[in-house]
Amino acid sequence: MNKNAIKKFAIDARNKLIASVTDKAGMLGITKDACSEPITKGVDFEVYKTTAGTEVTLNKKQCEHRRKLVEQIKARGFDAVIEEEAYTWFNRICAIRFMEVNDYMYPARVRVLSSEKAGKNEPDILTLAPDIDWEFTEDEREYIIDAKMNNKLDDLFRMLFIKQCNLLHEVLPGLFEETEDYTEMLLNISFTNEDDVIRMLVDEERGIPEQDFNVSTLNEEGNPTGQVEIIGWLYQYYNTELKDDTFAKLKKNIKITKERIPAATQLFTPDWIVRYMVENSVGRIWIEHLRSNDPSMDEKATAERFGWKYYLPEAEQEDEVNVKLAEIRTTYKDLKPTDITCIDPCMGSGHILIAMFDVLMDIYESAGYDKREAAFDIVEHNIHGLDIDKRAYQLAYFAVMMKGRGYNRRFFRGRDDVKPVPKVYAIMESNDIEMNHLQFFGTSMSEADRTKALEQVKYLLYTFVDAREYGSILNVNACDWELLDRFVNDLDDNGQITFEKLGSDETKEKLQKLIKIAEVMGEKYDAVVTNPPYMGSKQGMNAVLKDYLQQRYSMSKSDLYAVFMELCYRMCKTYRYVAMINQHGWMFLSSYSKLRKFIVENTEIISMIHLGTRAFDEIGGEVVQTTSFIMCKDNVDYSGNYVRLIDYTTSSLKKEHFLDIISKSIKQDLFVFPMKYYRFLPDNLIGYWISTRLIDIFNKEKSLAEIAKPRQGLSTSDNARFLRLWYETDINNIGFNFKSREEAMKSGLKWFPYNKGGEYRKWYGNNNYVINWQNDGEELREWADYLNTHGTSMGRLVSQEFYFRKGITWSGVGATRFGVRCYQQGMLFDVGANGLFVDDDNLYYYLAGFLNTKIANEMIKVLNPTINTGSGTVGKLPVIIANDRLSVVGKYVKRNIEIAKNAWDSNETSWDFKRHPLMCLSQSVEESINIWINKCKCSFNEMRDNEKVINEIFINLYGLKNDFTADVNEEDVSLAISTWRDIIISMMLYAVGCMFGRYSLNEEGLIYAGGEWDSGRYTTFQPDVDNIIPITDEEYFEDDIVSRFCDWLKIAFGAKSFDTNMDFIAKVLGNKGDTSREVIRNYFLNDFFKDHCNTYSVTGSGKRPIYWLFDSGKQNGFKALIYMHRYDADTVGRVRTDYLHKAQKHVETAMQGAQYTLDNASSSLEKSKATKSITKYTKQLAEMQIYDEAIAHIANQRIEIDLDDGVKVNYAKFQGVEVAQEGKKALKVDLLAKI
Repeated sequence: MNKNAIKKFAIDARNKLIASVTDKAGMLGITKDACSEPITKGVDFEVYKTTAGTEVTLNKKQCEHRRKLVEQIKARGFDAVIEEEAYTWFNRICAIRFMEVNDYMYPARVRVLSSEKAGKNEPDILTLAPDIDWEFTEDEREYIIDAKMNNKLDDLFRMLFIKQCNLLHEVLPGLFEETEDYTEMLLNISFTNEDDVIRMLVDEERGIPEQDFNVSTLNEEGNPTGQVEIIGWLYQYYNTELKDDTFAKLKKNIKITKERIPAATQLFTPDWIVRYMVENSVGRIWIEHLRSNDPSMDEKATAERFGWKYYLPEAEQEDEVNVKLAEIRTTYKDLKPTDITCIDPCMGSGHILIAMFDVLMDIYESAGYDKREAAFDIVEHNIHGLDIDKRAYQLAYFAVMMKGRGYNRRFFRGRDDVKPVPKVYAIMESNDIEMNHLQFFGTSMSEADRTKALEQVKYLLYTFVDAREYGSILNVNACDWELLDRFVNDLDDNGQITFEKLGSDETKEKLQKLIKIAEVMGEKYDAVVTNPPYMGSKQGMNAVLKDYLQQRYSMSKSDLYAVFMELCYRMCKTYRYVAMINQHGWMFLSSYSKLRKFIVENTEIISMIHLGTRAFDEIGGEVVQTTSFIMCKDNVDYSGNYVRLIDYTTSSLKKEHFLDIISKSIKQDLFVFPMKYYRFLPDNLIGYWISTRLIDIFNKEKSLAEIAKPRQGLSTSDNARFLRLWYETDINNIGFNFKSREEAMKSGLKWFPYNKGGEYRKWYGNNNYVINWQNDGEELREWADYLNTHGTSMGRLVSQEFYFRKGITWSGVGATRFGVRCYQQGMLFDVGANGLFVDDDNLYYYLAGFLNTKIANEMIKVLNPTINTGSGTVGKLPVIIANDRLSVVGKYVKRNIEIAKNAWDSNETSWDFKRHPLMCLSQSVEESINIWINKCKCSFNEMRDNEKVINEIFINLYGLKNDFTADVNEEDVSLAISTWRDIIISMMLYAVGCMFGRYSLNEEGLIYAGGEWDSGRYTTFQPDVDNIIPITDEEYFEDDIVSRFCDWLKIAFGAKSFDTNMDFIAKVLGNKGDTSREVIRNYFLNDFFKDHCNTYSVTGSGKRPIYWLFDSGKQNGFKALIYMHRYDADTVGRVRTDYLHKAQKHVETAMQGAQYTLDNASSSLEKSKATKSITKYTKQLAEMQIYDEAIAHIANQRIEIDLDDGVKVNYAKFQGVEVAQEGKKALKVDLLAKI
């Protein structure tokens, strides 16, 4: 299936149709801003001014249609009405395309949008009209002939298309509603215009391949899926831009409205997952019926005979459970196919309903029914569906009707003079139903019946007010549906028309529809199968919906998918099945603990396929992690089948392995888990894959929270304001190693080290941030108080008694593996980092060791396998304290902390960095690198061995030899062994640091990062005097960066090995150049700043370079580095006068030389080379001229920077400088290279 073509068409068609409908509305004098009044009107006509400036005259009927359109726009808004009209025509066009491809057209099987003849653009309907069995009127026949004679083919096509829609209304009224209203007035289609929707759809090269609409098209498994696939993908892709816009608004804190909920939450479920859900719920019902009549029946063989590939047979049960199951099975004994009721309360485009249809047809056939009759029975008795979205309803309705037509050619015509009416509905609202009209209903009923009916109707009208805010989750009590049907059909018709009674017929129609919807919502079903919407209460719910959930779904209110779990349970009959796919957070998160307890106590999980990430190919990354499951509404301590597919990286791989488990009886990733065991896990966690020994440990051992103090950290709610990467600020204003808040406050310092999570790393590291905690967090406290008093509850300065204390931390958000790090006193900690605090030093290291074991990592997956691991989760870990193992564990932990700290401190982004690791190892850079890499490998192996020993200790202590091995995978050791190039780049960055005086070859550590400059600390290698180091493509500054680097290399590694070292460095860098100097020059010119930015960046905060690159542009006319901590108000002026102007003069001189060569050269090679040089210099001079104007503007301002503001704020002061251009818009110039 060509999804790219489907997606392109759906998106383009939506935009085209919206534009077309908007234009047609404009031609009626209706725009988004106003609905104009008539400029002239008479008894039977009105004249309106169009948006084109012309006038349009409408007849009486057209005026009435326009009035209805205006009423809708005033009630619902212009955009909503236009959107509805666009998708209505989109659905109809796609439906007709589907029908014509499959030869389903009614009443005549003639193609409407295309031709059966290849290469013919004119649709067959146009060619054959009026000789089609459509019962044309004489006027219509005349119009057809006239249009053909006068070549008004598009007008004729539109007329025939609308007539076809009206004819389809006879058999498909749910999709093809009568177009004798404003909908018809807003249609504008063409078959001749190549850019119109019709040609976009049917064009052989640009459109959707015809085979994608064909129900006989086979998927990779050999099953016909054309219908399900095309309808589902068209619906999903049509919503693409609306969905993107909805989420963009969400980022601006604009909550999701009821109109946008479908677009925001719609997701097309892979067919194999749908089949799993339906076969194991609807199919299981029938298999249970067969087993009730023949207990010896082979469940797996029976499913195979039906062709149910995804059916999971019942797991082996305990004897007591088997007895109970046999008793329950008796309720299935007399079941007939027509008794099986199924519903999808979030039906979308009807994918699940179609799968239900197929499984039910298998059941009917096995019971001896004729397929053609069974198609009617399935629609009449079995299938039900609901959705909040009208466009989804239209497609689902169409899908069911087409499925029936596929089994019975005469399906549209019905049986026994009754046409099929699928029991699928869009949720409707009662807001516009006239309550006063109720007095005219039920007038011939008894007083008691009428009173009861009135009471129930009023209840329904009240319940369905603003119903589309809630959709299927509305709680509808069971009513006397037969009584209500009689009441609504008993409308007083005495022939007298009064003002009060006006519109009562319309009210009758609305009440009839409302009661049908309410009945579907109020019934109980044998199988409730759905893929519900995913929407968190904090991520997008509006206040109305959130309040409703708080009142009626208190144990599942955190997300709509969980709410639907509760709803589906309510909709399900006792001993029957709920099948769902949703996010797996309900299995683990504390916010769903009440829901889990309810599930464990009131249901049985029959089976589950735990999908994890990437079950939907349309969604990448780790955000949506899903599980699909079958639950039975009973409680008999059932043992369920669980298939763990989280490690398979695509939907197809997950499917393949699942099928192997079923067909080949593979046991890998298949777990059988008794429901009763969940009661022994903390908060009834759904940890189906863990051993009975681990369950016993969870049940008996003390939790970590009983032994130590896990705590959540603070939340600033404005990190840009209160946090900095430590190297951005003045080092003298950072307070390291303070023991307490009191001591820190007395210091008067502003910034203090701050734990904020970060990438996966164990033992030590990720020390990047500082926080503004001046005067005991005075400014932050004021901000938190402001937030809390304004009702946001975002200012959380929690766990203050643990600030500055020694602790253990971990990355709470985003890490796919769990690992802890130890830190000494002097730090605060973030909500994304969390902290664990232990009073006893031996226990501190013991717990750090335990938390970095495979056991703890596996337990964390049980407690919460999401990407967020909070202090509450870690606090639930069961801990065994072995006093005789404290010291030995501590020994290995302390050594690993030491190794990890040495590795972290070898990077200059550590505040404890001393000097580059290549210094003082050898005079040969190559030899130094090899020595360092060997040291790193030794450290890596030692840490790995230590972790293995720690694993062994705890595996033995916990009695888990059968569950775990002590081996440690390389990827789990969080020490990186750098490449040669990475090491060379870091050395060159260190060299630049020496050039600027940040480091010194005389002393270890950070020498200058703010404060007083002391030139006496640099004797071996002198830093740059004026804090400006030019980077040039040719050597015309004595102190350019290459010359300075050569000087540094000679001093750092010795003059004797200089040439060898230069050649080695050039070789490793691999840049262009004929000599080592040229290679190194090209590296500094093109790559150094990018590498510096990457080094000085942290995920989530972006790039924060401390060396700033003045850069004139792509032509490399001028580049110069400065060190932000040595910046002063005259720096920009010096860059301009001392370097930019000199560079300009050099380029001018060089260009003159090239021109001289060109004028006097004898060889073509020399001339060509000179020509290229002149072109280059010309471009550079032009670039430098504009740059000079911009830099002059800033130089004259003598801008100051404040290191407390950090890189981002200060950097922006030199960007976007406007340079005037004669006769043109001002040009914006960035003085500094973009980061």
